[in-house]
Amino acid sequence: MTWNSYRHRGETLRRVIASADLRRDGRLPMDLEGVADAFGSELDLLGALQLRWHTRLAGRIERELVEDPMDLERAVVAAWRATADELPGVRAIVDQHREHPLDEEMAAAMTRAEAKERAFLAVMAGRASASDAGAARVGARLETAARAGWHPQSVDLQPERPTLLHRLRAALAA
Repeated sequence: MTWNSYRHRGETLRRVIASADLRRDGRLPMDLEGVADAFGSELDLLGALQLRWHTRLAGRIERELVEDPMDLERAVVAAWRATADELPGVRAIVDQHREHPLDEEMAAAMTRAEAKERAFLAVMAGRASASDAGAARVGARLETAARAGWHPQSVDLQPERPTLLHRLRAALAA
């Protein structure tokens, strides 16, 4: 992948996330311009969104742990909620495709991703080790606790007008 295609893919992913956060309908925005070229398939796009979610979640957990290193479980739950607030459209897409994958390949990928994320939550909360067979089960309990106290913010259906800087970046990228 060349530097330009990498940058183009990153910019396309940012547009996908912005669209998903605006729509919050759980659908992959394959209809956006450039998405099919940058990602090729629904599974590739879903994988990129899952990675963005996981990366943001991991960073948020680290920040929560810096603020309160004594209450690991609270930090993990708070981080999950904060990440869901930051990426509500991505969370909706991940949840939708966990429940209703488009094909067997996507179902297998989402099952693996879910197990790994839940094990990660358990490890970061100090409730399991990475090699613990029950880590995903413990992480599922943490995720359930996070979801129980998470109240998605209301949807603003008025999209932000692009700033001059955004328009200049888009023109330079083209």
